[in-house]
Parts: sequence; structure tokens; C-alpha cells
Amino acid sequence: MRHDESVPPTPRRPVLLAAAAALMCLGLAGCGGGDGTAQARPGPSATGAITPSAAPAPPSPSRSPSPSPSRTSASPSASPAKPPPAPSGPLSGRTVVIDPGHNPRNHLHTAEINRQVDIGTGHKECDTTGTATNGGYAEAEFTLDVSHRLRTLLRAQGATVILTYDGDREFGPCVDERARIGNKAHADAVVSIHADGSAVGNRGFHVILPASVRGGGADTSKIVAASRDLGTRIAGLFVRSTGSSPSNYVGGNTGLDVRKDLGGLNLSTVPKVFIECGNMRDPEDAAQLTSAGWRQKAAQGIADGISSYLEG
Repeated sequence: MRHDESVPPTPRRPVLLAAAAALMCLGLAGCGGGDGTAQARPGPSATGAITPSAAPAPPSPSRSPSPSPSRTSASPSASPAKPPPAPSGPLSGRTVVIDPGHNPRNHLHTAEINRQVDIGTGHKECDTTGTATNGGYAEAEFTLDVSHRLRTLLRAQGATVILTYDGDREFGPCVDERARIGNKAHADAVVSIHADGSAVGNRGFHVILPASVRGGGADTSKIVAASRDLGTRIAGLFVRSTGSSPSNYVGGNTGLDVRKDLGGLNLSTVPKVFIECGNMRDPEDAAQLTSAGWRQKAAQGIADGISSYLEG
């Protein structure tokens, strides 16, 4: 969601859907896809084009609540529970960290989430509340639901899957802790799940990649290339699974955006990307985001992208 770390983007005129993301994906043998987003700017150069399949008519919005979070811990430093052993499969021996953006109860803890934390190149709020659809379906509910679906898909392939939180804390985690969880797990890939909160008419998804950043406690030099590979595969396979188009307002219609102001990326020492799955404030995108069937397709696209990256 575009919140504490940006200003609203200027809508862009749609251009040719250039994306290394889908070209890489479609060219692969056997290929089938928080902190927030910032002001729009040209996306990275691309050598191919995303050609999304025809999207089905959006379903009627319906509020689909996520599982009720438990209140077992209010500690901002609580560690994620150790995941159960995964079955054997093509991703056996691989560890994936899923980071559900925000927390449904952040709004009850404004003092805690407004606390400034070090993101390596400066300071930002610990976390934010996220956005919501006009009907009241919260981004934090959406991200946790998609994360649960994604976890199931990846575990079925043998991956060890860790969530940065799972309804087990009153607020947060803070963005710096989210990064540390992936680092401590020595994750092979980390994906932070989000949905945007932009203007009506701004539609589509985009994947946020880490920029080359070095300063304070941040040094992304070792993860930039791998994160781009992960992100482009997710973008291409997200298109194929959901029928969604790349964002028409961020990333120059590539479906990719490079950022240097997000603590979750700056502080990561393992390959990591964010995905903004759509714009909750646009009625057409909101109709998809509130559909359980579409959320399953979104999880599948992200899982396919992660699998493609991990299997090379």
C-alpha cells in the first residue's frame, strides 16, 4: 500500500507493455509470479513485452474476512513459530519467507507503529495501517489471506515456509524486524504481500525491486540481481495466473518498480521483493481483490514465480 513512504503517483498514459518479467517467464522451459509504494517514475528498461491473457469479468465485491487473529502475543519482538516439516517435493530444502503487509490491529496501536526505526539510509515509521476498499475490506486482511494460500501452495512443493507474523501479535512487526526475520532464516526468497491505495482509475499490479543501496546498516549490493530475477518471474507468472495487467500508473507498464526507500528491502541480506497485487481504491481492482477465487489465482501466480526462481 502507498502510505508512509511516498506521495501519490501521477497517472501515466498506457504505453506498450514492456517487461523483462514476462519475457523471461515465457521464455523459460516449464514456466507455468509494507513498507509501501512511492511516487511513480519510469520503470526499468525491458527487452520484451508482457502479453496478459484476457481477464475474466471481475466478480462482485464481497467482504471476505481473514481468519480471526489470536491474541497470544503483543510483543513487537516475538519470533515467528517454527513451521512444521514440509512434505518432500521439488522445493525440498528451500526456505521461503512470506511477509503479509501490515496488521489488522495496527490502528489500535498508533503510538507503537508510529515509532521511528532505522532503515539503513534514514528513519521511517515502524509500520502503518495499510489501506482498504471502499467497502471496508482491509489490506491487512487481504495480505494475510493471500499469504496463507501461498504458504499452502509452497509447502505442497516441499518448501519450508515462514510467515513474518500470523495473527499472533497485536501490531507490526516493524519493517526492520520483517527484514531481520528473512535474514535470520537465511531465506532463499522473501516476498512481501501488499495491495495499493491509489486513485480511482489507477489499476493493475506491480512488483517492487530493491535498488542498489549502501548506507548505515543497509547494503543491497549482493541481492539486487537475484531480487530482480525473482521479481521478474513473479510478475510474468502473476499475469498468466490472474489475467491482470501491469500497473498503468507505476513502473511504465512494465509491472516492475525499483525502490531505495523501503526498509524491508534496504535491510534485507537475502533476495526479496514486494508485490502490490492491485489498487484497493479502484472499484474494478477492488472487485478482484475481494474475490476469494481471484486471491487464490494471485497466490498461485506468486507461488509459480517463486518456484520458477528457485528451480532456476
